[in-house]
Amino acid sequence: MVTISSVAEIGVGLVGFGMFFLLFGVLLYMDSVLLAFGNIVFLCGLAVIIGLRRTFGFFFQKEKLKGTSFFLGGIIIVLLRWPLLGMLLETYGFINLFRSFFPIAFGFLGSLVNSSFLNKVMKSWGDPVRNRIIVK
Repeated sequence: MVTISSVAEIGVGLVGFGMFFLLFGVLLYMDSVLLAFGNIVFLCGLAVIIGLRRTFGFFFQKEKLKGTSFFLGGIIIVLLRWPLLGMLLETYGFINLFRSFFPIAFGFLGSLVNSSFLNKVMKSWGDPVRNRIIVK
């Protein structure tokens, strides 16, 4: 069992509230105040969970500077009350930042949902003999 310190629990709560406010801001037709608050609370929660040094180390790696600039630029644009443009920039930056994490997350989710139907579908996609189109 994994033990989490009380400070990390607060960080997880902050990240959860940040995600809630971001989702709520999008559902309320890009409400800039909720989006800005969600962004700030999300980043604070991330810094509390992994620490300030690791947070800066993650965001300012040389190969992730493009994603970081779009992500943080999007947050600044949202704070300046241009929510649609800011969220588009943030989404692009988020995808660039966490690109290497997506296959791991999808693999974990796939192992969580272990159904026979999905296994058959995945096997048929991976088998080139079954994927051939036969034209008569």
